[in-house]
Amino acid sequence: MERGVRVDTHKSIACVTAAMITNLATGVQAFTSNVFLVDGDRPVIVDTGANFDVVDAVRSHVDDLDAIILTHTHRDHVGNLEAVKDAFGVDAWGYDTAIDGVDHAIADEETVRLGDHEYVALHTPGHKNDHLCFYSADADVLFAGDLVFQNGSFGRTDLAEGDRDTLIESIDRVLERIDPDLEAMHTGHGPSVTNDPYDHVELSAQMARQM
Repeated sequence: MERGVRVDTHKSIACVTAAMITNLATGVQAFTSNVFLVDGDRPVIVDTGANFDVVDAVRSHVDDLDAIILTHTHRDHVGNLEAVKDAFGVDAWGYDTAIDGVDHAIADEETVRLGDHEYVALHTPGHKNDHLCFYSADADVLFAGDLVFQNGSFGRTDLAEGDRDTLIESIDRVLERIDPDLEAMHTGHGPSVTNDPYDHVELSAQMARQM
């Protein structure tokens, strides 16, 4: 390295991580959640989506998967679950194994490896009782599921198991955990947020209290 040249290792890691996370549902014109392929040492998908050929989409990027990780089990997030299991011979990991299709439990605060990084699972009910978010301080990434979205939007609470006060508590918990300099937030619907995502979560907490 030349003298006087400083490499920002933190930003370098963030750039590599971003390149290894792909939304397989981009451009899909169907009722589906986002589906994030996290490539690396342990290739996984976060949610399976619904109503499109996610198996073919996975195979266009990797040959194998190690696991399916679920943020929650609303139909738009798990409609393709059995197809992915059959195609790749993998199990699904989520919060509640009493729900059909969830093979292994991920406990609150448990560490889970996605790609090349360790993520902590945060139980964040309010949208659905089995909802999990996944946060990696090393990768500077949050998988937010349907808890929060860009521009202060937040998960619906008018469905079964929805509760606004509980959702607010869950958003507050995530805010307390994530770094204010968070690099990326990948949400269950809509575009990922890479421009000051912490501010979007903070705005969601404010908006949820106002409605």
